[in-house]
Amino acid sequence: MIGFPNAKINIGLQITEKRPDGFHNLESCFYPVPLNDLLEIIPASKTSFEISGTDIPGDPATNLCLRAYESLKVDFELPPVQMYLHKLIPIGAGLGGGSADAAFTLRLLNEQFNLALSIEQLETYARQLGSDCAFFIQNRPLYCFEKGDRFQDIDVSLRGYTIVLVYPNLAISTAEAYANVRPQKPVTSLRTLLQNPVGTWRNAIRNDFETSLFPVYPILNTVKQELYQAGAVYASMSGSGSTIYGIFEQAVSLPDFFHSYQVWQKTV
Repeated sequence: MIGFPNAKINIGLQITEKRPDGFHNLESCFYPVPLNDLLEIIPASKTSFEISGTDIPGDPATNLCLRAYESLKVDFELPPVQMYLHKLIPIGAGLGGGSADAAFTLRLLNEQFNLALSIEQLETYARQLGSDCAFFIQNRPLYCFEKGDRFQDIDVSLRGYTIVLVYPNLAISTAEAYANVRPQKPVTSLRTLLQNPVGTWRNAIRNDFETSLFPVYPILNTVKQELYQAGAVYASMSGSGSTIYGIFEQAVSLPDFFHSYQVWQKTV
């Protein structure tokens, strides 16, 4: 069985407080975008995991896909499987690629072996793997809060807009991103700001990680400003990673500045 785990962007990200457990509460709109990895899972005589494409740091034996399989195996008599992951979503990019791979593993195993798990049950397994993982179970625009793993419906659509993702060839770890962040209660909730037209977001909606990371990595702000120069109606850092995305009213021919970086563009 084959699935195509997709990326996400964050439309706004407000870090509201640090939690007693050491994590942070946040508010954000997670929005899926069709930049995809490829994941294949088939029955086998022995469980194995193979990766190609973009290099994933660390021991493959600890990959989230295998952890997802093992989490289900605790409660179900799953047979051995062969898993193959072709990685295209950049690492440390704020696009949720690893989380998507884990969530799609849960979804594929649920379907392939007729586990009959509900969305709520799949989300519970996904939350054990990482804060972003549960989003990819429903995999639709959602307003996310607490650790980013609790959801409410929200009426946000980028249909007809062109999304440009720019990965400036550097990875930012979650630990680094949170190290210097300063939580604060927003004057206006992100949910309220998102009710306004996309054209008003530029001066109202921001990602709080930009405050601490832009001085450390000036290229991030440079990419953001270049996207505005190219005609974006809104541009922002995504999540806690290094990808800067731009939202355009139509397909765009980007200037030479962007040719040094990994760029993805699609009208959604």
